Amino acid sequence: MAMALYEPGLGYYVNGLHKFGQAGDFVTAPEQGALFAQALARQFDAIADELGNDWTLLELGAGSGALARDLLRHAKRPPASYLILDTSAALRAVQAETLSSLPESLLKRVQWLKAPPSDRFDGVIVGNEVLDALPVSPFEWANGQLHERAVTVSDRRFAWDRLAPQARLIDAVDQLKTQLPQPLPAPYIGEICLDLPGWIETVTEPLRRGLALFVDYGYPRAEYYHPQRHGGTLVCHYRHRAHFDPFVWPGLTDISSFVDFSLVADAGAEAGLELAGFSSQAGFLLGLGAHEWVAQAGSERERIQLAAELKRLTLPSEMGEKFKVMGLTRGLSAPPMGFDCLSQLHRL
Repeated sequence: MAMALYEPGLGYYVNGLHKFGQAGDFVTAPEQGALFAQALARQFDAIADELGNDWTLLELGAGSGALARDLLRHAKRPPASYLILDTSAALRAVQAETLSSLPESLLKRVQWLKAPPSDRFDGVIVGNEVLDALPVSPFEWANGQLHERAVTVSDRRFAWDRLAPQARLIDAVDQLKTQLPQPLPAPYIGEICLDLPGWIETVTEPLRRGLALFVDYGYPRAEYYHPQRHGGTLVCHYRHRAHFDPFVWPGLTDISSFVDFSLVADAGAEAGLELAGFSSQAGFLLGLGAHEWVAQAGSERERIQLAAELKRLTLPSEMGEKFKVMGLTRGLSAPPMGFDCLSQLHRL
């Protein structure tokens, strides 16, 4: 998975092909319009009120740059520094083009990084659809035995194979089974992101005070590993069509896995962060008053456009329930605003 997504020059996220929007393979929330960024800007403005004007925003994997552009446009108290952590030179070029429409006073605040900043800062870390692209370790539980799912070559194409599991996977699955309300059925196929705890610790270590906000599609642990979800959560996207064979068009197809948000919460605690909120994307955006901008639209045409955008972001049949939002904080006195509406902390 790591090679298919990130191999230099060949991987999906580094090969320079178009990824986002109607001409790409999928549309993320920031590409729907500016409403998503406006809501987040309201949340970040509230945090800036506590931290002061010299705050920093670190965006992990900025995609097309649409979120960065619209956050900077709509923030009443924009960050003194807007850091973008993205290892793909091709995507950094796309982001620079998107951000080129900003006024110079905002554009000069943007800086690209290839690794987390070495200096600590007060501010916000935001990752929208980043966790799902972290490589996972697929496993199979069958006949009372654990197998690691691996890749082989059969008939001149990639295919699934079974291996004896590595020690890290054995330990992770053993721990997982103690945390579930019911045993894993057999046969059962699933995934674990073994590197997620270390990744969370690495990207949040520079945060001295502030909020780390993650938006992605996923479930709490008990739902992620529910017996009815016995085929795993790996999903691929190509030209706005989902399929479930990661060996089709490697390097040209996005490969992702749903996020175990209970694991994210545990990783945050291990990294010294406080679990400040967990909700659906719909609950979070409505909690921030995203619907208010529809009512305040200046024209009927604008109102219709904003209403359609709000529906795509919040309806259960669209992105509203599939996507979840988790907030992890360090050293903040006031909790984040957006989780008051429809908290789902009890589901973790």
